[in-house]
Amino acid sequence: MARVSAGGGASPGTSLSVAVRGHARGQSWYQTPTARRYLFGYTLLAPAMLYVGLLVGLPFLFSLYLAMSDASVGSPVASFVGLENFRAALESSTFYVALRNTLVFTIGAGILKGLLGTTLAFLLIQPFKGRKVVRALIVIPFTLPIAVSVLGWKWMFDSQFSVLNWALSRLHLIGGYGSPDWPIWLGQPGLALLSVMFVNVWRGFPFGAIVLMAGMTSVPPEIIEAAKVDGASFMQRFSKVIVPMIAPILFIGSAFDTVFTLSDLSIVYLLTNGGPDGATEILPTLAYNTGIKAGALGRGAAISLFLFPLLLPAIVLLLRTLRRRQL
Repeated sequence: MARVSAGGGASPGTSLSVAVRGHARGQSWYQTPTARRYLFGYTLLAPAMLYVGLLVGLPFLFSLYLAMSDASVGSPVASFVGLENFRAALESSTFYVALRNTLVFTIGAGILKGLLGTTLAFLLIQPFKGRKVVRALIVIPFTLPIAVSVLGWKWMFDSQFSVLNWALSRLHLIGGYGSPDWPIWLGQPGLALLSVMFVNVWRGFPFGAIVLMAGMTSVPPEIIEAAKVDGASFMQRFSKVIVPMIAPILFIGSAFDTVFTLSDLSIVYLLTNGGPDGATEILPTLAYNTGIKAGALGRGAAISLFLFPLLLPAIVLLLRTLRRRQL
């Protein structure tokens, strides 16, 4: 008799035994129903695997090759140096400053985007006039070309003509231009890091709101009403009913946001290029400045690969948690 798994279907051992029996009766292995089913599935997966291999796998292998060589701009020959570039990065104080800024930037922006995205999602699912227009306008920060939006913020953060400082001075929260409390947003170390983080949050939190809103609208209203009847408060309904039901969507959205934030080169490069005095230097900008601007391709590639051990545990944890919830 065929063994049946807990899910109601044949177990992998059963499928293999069916394929073996079919082969034993004179059928070719590829003519059995099981083999054809697997072949059909792998055929559908082949374009995606090819895409990932060409656009992700090959660049990653090439980065490993560069990181283990003394490749530089203008040099046609590169020699193998092993882990020398990684050792040089770990011995540099600039690397640890960039690593600290990267962690602060990623974690701080992620928390703010989560809070703002959740609040905005709850507001957007409420019925009010013009809701469709507001939903369309809210995605503008995420859809604008990043160079255009960041250059606009750079003007607003200007040390002399900042519209933010003008508004704060009109509200009598700060003094006029030249006063001791006049903030220089991109010129003071603490303010510069907060400024680039704020622009990243402004650009990214609409994506989180849309993902969360899509998940909340998929929850059946009957379940929410039943929780209300049982006396569950708003926070209890959100944490005990909504979040468990939309957890897969939240995990995937969190994974995407972590990857995008951790590898965000454009905002920091266009606003401060890592300044002032390395206060906003993160690993992507350090790798770019070292590998492209300074011409040390090997060292730049080695620095960029330090993003991998930062991303891998977070992504693995999210995917394992998601898999555990689906079992």
